[in-house]
Amino acid sequence: MVSTKVNLCGIELDNPIIPASGTFGFGYEFADLYDINRLGTFSFKGTTRDERFGNPTPRIAECESGMLNSVGLQNPGVEKVISHELPKLKECFNKKVMANVSGFSIEDYAYTCEKLNDQDQIGWFEVNISCPNVHGGGLAFGTNAKNAAEVTKAVKKVTTKPVFIKLSPNVTDITEIAKACEAEGADGLSLINTLLGMRIDLKTKKPILANKMGGFSGPAIKPVALRMVYQVYDAVKIPIIGMGGVETAEDVIEMMLAGATAVQVGAANLVNPYACRDIINMLPKTMEKYKINDLKDIIGGAHNG
Repeated sequence: MVSTKVNLCGIELDNPIIPASGTFGFGYEFADLYDINRLGTFSFKGTTRDERFGNPTPRIAECESGMLNSVGLQNPGVEKVISHELPKLKECFNKKVMANVSGFSIEDYAYTCEKLNDQDQIGWFEVNISCPNVHGGGLAFGTNAKNAAEVTKAVKKVTTKPVFIKLSPNVTDITEIAKACEAEGADGLSLINTLLGMRIDLKTKKPILANKMGGFSGPAIKPVALRMVYQVYDAVKIPIIGMGGVETAEDVIEMMLAGATAVQVGAANLVNPYACRDIINMLPKTMEKYKINDLKDIIGGAHNG
């Protein structure tokens, strides 16, 4: 009997599969489709200090082997998440959930994390310093090692739970930023967020997205994600949550061999709402195919020899 269990900063997960923030809402939206308690956990919709409507439409553009999004962190704000979203989630999810937090200043990040810290349902924070779809925050912190370190330090001061910093691939050297976050106390790292991209409508001869540019995700970015997870695994000693183009159980194993302890599934949820369930179903059989008895044994396995 194979073991799919992994340990993420002291919390054991039944499997490493985590729906990525922004692709799974607040969880209960999927609970009518299947038992979401089968997931390792999930990262809920990116939450900010105040309510956000997000960016103007169009916000989505299809691409070959992927998609562009420029949603712009639409969410009800932290107070509503605490009073409304988390109680609804508690009715259908009995595991710890990952709180994804975004901000437009260091104070924003600290305020939102401090507010959420007392919520027993939350097991980890995932601090998004890498969103390419907002102005004046997010990506500005994630592309500068000093700024990334300052956000990490501020959040660690107000939280008692493990903090994962979500990193941007839109940088020259992702290991520099990873090491800066680790030095300021980050408990783990999530990578990668979306690549910055765009599409142009040939009929109008203008960008398809109202925001002109957006985050590119989907299977086309998997080689980039694998390369960055591999590099960061060599650079730091804290756990990594790998993501980017993951669609199958084979993709999960590949990401773990590169160095991921757990694996997020993003764009695939928007194409197939059963994607995470299907990956979990296939994982034991795929492990047997590749003669893997325990997933914990393969983390970083591609670095051996």
